[in-house]
Amino acid sequence: MRMYACVLLAHLFTLWVVGESVSAPPTAGTARAVSLGSGVTMTLVWVPAGNFTMGSPESEDGRYPSEGPLTQVTFSSGFWMAATEVTQAQWKAVMGAESDPATFKGDDLPVETVSWNEAVDFCGRLSNLIGETVTLPTEAQWEYACRAGSQTRFHFGDGDATLRDYDWVFANSSMQTHPVGSKFPNAWGLYDMHGNVREWCLDWWADSLPGGSVTDPTGPATGSRRVLRGGDHGSMPFVARAAHRSRDAADYKVAAIGFRVVSTR
Repeated sequence: MRMYACVLLAHLFTLWVVGESVSAPPTAGTARAVSLGSGVTMTLVWVPAGNFTMGSPESEDGRYPSEGPLTQVTFSSGFWMAATEVTQAQWKAVMGAESDPATFKGDDLPVETVSWNEAVDFCGRLSNLIGETVTLPTEAQWEYACRAGSQTRFHFGDGDATLRDYDWVFANSSMQTHPVGSKFPNAWGLYDMHGNVREWCLDWWADSLPGGSVTDPTGPATGSRRVLRGGDHGSMPFVARAAHRSRDAADYKVAAIGFRVVSTR
């Protein structure tokens, strides 16, 4: 029995040394950098397992009917989410140096003018490059990560005036994108969740939320349009709210749309 215990302890120590820790998962906001080659990295932050109320109450200022009914969502496991939108430098590192589709050029600016189809292609290539499964976030993952434990109109509170401290929107953007991560992050270390570019999500669009209680939701099985979340550089505050939902065809692209990625590793 004593020998068995020693062998087990040695095995657990080995798992910890090689990075396969059997201890508790990281704390919310823990960051890790992933190399994309040529000196380009992507920072991912840990979004913990947990639950939240998805959508907005009927009393919320600027609310759309598609933001209800309020839905209790549980995530059975955590996931890694990119701290910022995918940048043009990251896009070129994965897709090729000559492939940058962005309208507003700059390596530290978000890549935009990308369709849902192209964003999914990026995720597949990035998965192969770094050896872990990378996808677009589900709509529920996106809102949960954006809120970071809050239930207010924005992750920082309810006030429109404070929005410019956290995001690039109509009031402060001069109608163009800006370097990612140049405003304050949310409580879990995620930047630009309410502005700069809207972000593609994995889900098909549904005209309403499911309601009730759901676990690890992935949206409808079929549809005609894909979900977009977050505000962009031309958004008014009511469009930039955490609960706001929009949608477009999978091949649609415009200079206000980009994306970020998640990994379940």
